[in-house]
Amino acid sequence: MKPHSGQIYEFGPFRLEVDECKLWRGNVEIKLRPKLFDLLHLLVEHRGHMLEKEEMIRYLWPDSVVEENNLTVTINALRAALSDGKYIETVTKRGYRFIAEVKVVQAEPFTPEILQGPPQPPEPPGGAVPLQSHLYILRPADEDFCNAIARQDSIVLVKGPRQVGKTSLLARGLQEARKNGAAVVLIDFQQFSSTAFETAEKLLLAIGEVIAHQLEVSPAPHQTWSSFLGPSSNFERYLRTELFAKVPTNLVWGLDEVDRLFNFDYASEIFGLFRSWHNLRALDPQGPWHRLTLAMAYATEAHLFITDLNQSPFNVGTRLKLDDFTLEQVMDLNQRYGGPLLDNVEASRFHKLLGGHPYLTQRGLYEMVRGKASLQAIEEQAGRDEGVFGDHLKRMLISLEQDHALVHELRSFLHSSLKLSNQSISRLRSAGILSDDSSQEPNLRCELYALFLKRHLA
Repeated sequence: MKPHSGQIYEFGPFRLEVDECKLWRGNVEIKLRPKLFDLLHLLVEHRGHMLEKEEMIRYLWPDSVVEENNLTVTINALRAALSDGKYIETVTKRGYRFIAEVKVVQAEPFTPEILQGPPQPPEPPGGAVPLQSHLYILRPADEDFCNAIARQDSIVLVKGPRQVGKTSLLARGLQEARKNGAAVVLIDFQQFSSTAFETAEKLLLAIGEVIAHQLEVSPAPHQTWSSFLGPSSNFERYLRTELFAKVPTNLVWGLDEVDRLFNFDYASEIFGLFRSWHNLRALDPQGPWHRLTLAMAYATEAHLFITDLNQSPFNVGTRLKLDDFTLEQVMDLNQRYGGPLLDNVEASRFHKLLGGHPYLTQRGLYEMVRGKASLQAIEEQAGRDEGVFGDHLKRMLISLEQDHALVHELRSFLHSSLKLSNQSISRLRSAGILSDDSSQEPNLRCELYALFLKRHLA
């Protein structure tokens, strides 16, 4: 299929320029790698018509022999890039259809109005990036995560330090599951009160109540709980007899901030229950367990807290690692913010200072777009309490100072190059203070942290 001269398509907030190989969302260009652009062009040109999988594979990989899974991964990546609205319909076991209303325009290529910044102020950084946000940067883990959800893996693990984007990734994977017809529930352990964590029974009851509410299933767990059974047996029975009996579709269960469980004595009982459902896929093939996918986001090295590997869900299933932004991803995000970093040299300086830390990167670009700081000012104030990152750095220091032994060990590491203990390395990595690359000697996550901590832990 060859592009038509001057052909432009508009759908939702997007504008697809075929000849220019560009996709715009409003005034912001959405960077698509060539294969994703070809796929989008193919779907839009044949909008409203179902395209067979084999036909799409022949078009996208004309000179290669590839598996159907390659197409699934590419479709998921395109859906993540579009992010807003349901544009691509899955025709089960057959193919895909572009279902959005499309307007065909014969015109000169669109000239964006980005000069000094985007026409509308970007959303303030912090917390999960909204599903519809054009500021979300796709990383390799996005495709892997969506692919694991599409495969209906039993357990999908997303590991990464604080503020690396685990919750944002989890949200997009769950949204993809919804689009594919799965029932979705989310448990965020940060939202539970301390009372819920007093015993395994209280926690499982609280989890069950939230799940029943989200899926609108009755009776609630407390109405079926038996005093003759233990907490794990009660919870599993509730899943089998109530939830799976009344929810006929696949169930994708997201668990965020799983680290909060690690320090409780009963953690092995909870995680052992999760592991048992993975095993039941083989031991009870007629049961409902093949319909359940657990997607867990966490930061801490789980093996430090779960010593019995047979009771751990963290050594089975699909394990994904979410990394900080590369220089190329920072440059991409810079363009989405309207280009406050004027060239590749400035982008390199910015990346060197922040190490690609997703939150700090967004915060710095946000402040520059708002005119509150320049790159030079950010560099000059780096590590100081009054800089644009001062509030973030002070919170980090306050958190560290809760553990005097850890602070003492970190101070010796910074100023005397003394080795950190394995436990301290794990804790500092999970807190996002050390880089998360376990294959290398421990290093602070970014130059900004080094400047700040060396000054305050002198």
